[in-house]
Amino acid sequence: MNEQLIRKMQEISPEEQSYLDGDMAVKKDIYTSKNTLEIDRNRFLKEGRLVTVRPHSRFIEFPAHRHNYIEIMYVCKGTITHYLDGKEVTMQKGDMLLLNQHVQHGVQKAGYDDIGINFIALPEFFDIPLQMLKEKNVLAEFLVDTLRQNNPVSHYLLFRLEEDPAIENLMENMIASMMNDDRNEDGINQYTMGIVFLYLLRHVDCLTQNSSQSYKDVVVQSTLNYIDTWYKTANLTKIAEDFHQSLSVLSKLIKQSTGFTFQELLQRKRFQKAVMLLVESDLSVEEIVAAVGYENQSCFYRQFKARYGMTPRKYRLEHKDDQEIRI
Repeated sequence: MNEQLIRKMQEISPEEQSYLDGDMAVKKDIYTSKNTLEIDRNRFLKEGRLVTVRPHSRFIEFPAHRHNYIEIMYVCKGTITHYLDGKEVTMQKGDMLLLNQHVQHGVQKAGYDDIGINFIALPEFFDIPLQMLKEKNVLAEFLVDTLRQNNPVSHYLLFRLEEDPAIENLMENMIASMMNDDRNEDGINQYTMGIVFLYLLRHVDCLTQNSSQSYKDVVVQSTLNYIDTWYKTANLTKIAEDFHQSLSVLSKLIKQSTGFTFQELLQRKRFQKAVMLLVESDLSVEEIVAAVGYENQSCFYRQFKARYGMTPRKYRLEHKDDQEIRI
């Protein structure tokens, strides 16, 4: 992340200076006018604004609290440790934590080099990101949960991103514009957050959360991502081991969620890749069979003809100039 921006976030605020001077009580009047520690968005959001950012206050331990807005913490440097679900959860540089309004959490005292940035956002800020997500997934469900008035649930998502450079660049752009209070970039930041969320969907295998309602989405999205990347050698046992699930339970979950078995999803992906190679490359059919993970050429030919009504060689001849690849 840009060093100049890091230095700006690292500047000691008057609040932090008071803690360093020995006043070890959280300055509640900065955060709320209530007796309980529910942080009030009106203390930070200017009228008419949907989102702002604020560096996490260091040198003090924050007791358990809630907030009446959606909070996203991104760790820019060092570590930040939260108390979530009765556990200590330490965020590393590049990690991102999304908390809805109903989550109660505490934060351990952070040091000078521990830089976390808090996005303070109204649910309306996520209208555009939600539209960009389109299909049902763990992030879309999280955003919908923020609107839940009846039977609200405590819901958080923690992504351990290992300093993903694309996400870091997008977060840096948003942080810089909001710290400069550039109202003209509010709309841009909504789309930027939507792009961040699209990247996050690639990292559901690095996700920790407290909502069992989204477990199915996490498993299915992880399965689809795994097939997309490892279609040549993918097997259901690997996913079952990752999620500590039996093969029978996992198979049922995937079938219920997608309408296809794992093998059917894998076959679809392999044939999608195969027909792309037939049309866009000069590889022989035998080379393509090996490239997509089939060990038995006869099985590939038989399944290909059943799916497309012709042999691979005939498909290549008829579709060489196609703009769209059938799957």
